[in-house]
Amino acid sequence: MMKRLLTITCLLGMVLNLSTSPSNNPEKDALADKVLELAKEVEPKVIEWRHWIHENAELSNREFKTAAYITEHLKSLGIEVQEGVAKTGVVGVLKGGKPGPVIGLRADMDGLPVKERVDLPWASKQMGEYNGAPVPVMHACGHDTHVAILMGVAEVLSKVQKDLKGTIKFVFQPAEEGAPAGEEGGAALMVKEGVTRGMDVIFGLHINSQTEVGKIMYRPNGIMAAVNSFSIHIKGKQTHGSTPWTGIDPIVTAAQIINNAQTIVSRSLPLTTAAAVLTFGKIEGGVRSNIIPEEVNMVGTIRTLDAEMRETLFERFNTVVKNTGESNGAEATLTINEGYPVTYNDPELTALMGSTFTDVAGEENVISSMNAITGAEDFSFFQEQIPGLFFFLGGMPKGQDPTTAAPHHTPDFYVDDAGMLTGIKVMSRLVVDYPEKKK
Repeated sequence: MMKRLLTITCLLGMVLNLSTSPSNNPEKDALADKVLELAKEVEPKVIEWRHWIHENAELSNREFKTAAYITEHLKSLGIEVQEGVAKTGVVGVLKGGKPGPVIGLRADMDGLPVKERVDLPWASKQMGEYNGAPVPVMHACGHDTHVAILMGVAEVLSKVQKDLKGTIKFVFQPAEEGAPAGEEGGAALMVKEGVTRGMDVIFGLHINSQTEVGKIMYRPNGIMAAVNSFSIHIKGKQTHGSTPWTGIDPIVTAAQIINNAQTIVSRSLPLTTAAAVLTFGKIEGGVRSNIIPEEVNMVGTIRTLDAEMRETLFERFNTVVKNTGESNGAEATLTINEGYPVTYNDPELTALMGSTFTDVAGEENVISSMNAITGAEDFSFFQEQIPGLFFFLGGMPKGQDPTTAAPHHTPDFYVDDAGMLTGIKVMSRLVVDYPEKKK
């Protein structure tokens, strides 16, 4: 009787162990563990690559050295490489040893016209040309880390190629910050050239200077805003400043347009649905103190997280500009430029892959319901074509007060090398986990 009880107990224990196994798939679990080990092994190389890319920062659509650096690395791994995609982009294709989906992984490559103030041995001293003028160039948004991380993921996955299900496309994208005037570029051009054709899903990350190393933040639905720049041209009638009644003042008209436009968001949009921003960034007009000029020009930006609200804002803004101009006897014309759509995380995909984040980073380090932000990302163009998931990766040194960390796009921007390991691990695991979870 005792032997029978022991046998039953042992069998029950075996069943329980199987049922509490991470996936009840030992082969998949071994691969998942393997890529995490390989990520740790490649980390020193990734840090070295990041330093080189940072030191050799290049502006949008001018990422020639960066593209060559990436290409050389991918080819050394035996990965098929497509060069000159969307001007300077690079796409690597790795075919797994087993059938499965086509999975895209994206990293943006470009720096910004910012002069670096951070005291680093590998600080950028590069110069470039922006709007026809020489400018310093810096990776002031962390794209150097994105590239280095994806190079590391490529190396990790190339070492387990025969065990991978499906095909991986490593998308190194230029011009996320916007192509130079008069040029196409970025994710929109990559889509136009067919990068997402045949792709089932795409994943992307963005390091954050005010989120602690080791942490991950994401949310379903809209995570970053749509962005549209605008310009307003006001034509009045020039006259002497001592007799304003003999002219039509475009400066006063501009001031009234600015004030009236501020009521659009606060009084015409359902702000409990989503946030929206209308910002004037520049006003230009006049030559001297005693002349009322004939023309004034203004530019600014619109940020929205809801498509219907965006259309309402556009309509109301056009009405305010036109009618305010007419009320002053001036002609005021609003032009809203095509921008980036909302960075939209597919809800089903986001729910499906949530456990990958917690498996890699630990539940205590994952925020799955972050607030949406009004910054913009052209990763959104990929998400318009196929389901995509975009997340934020901590880059702030552990223990630092976030209020003291320099924000993105500033001369003092800094992210810690230690933040990249989590990125390598997560991106590698997304590739391993997605085909299993999508069954």
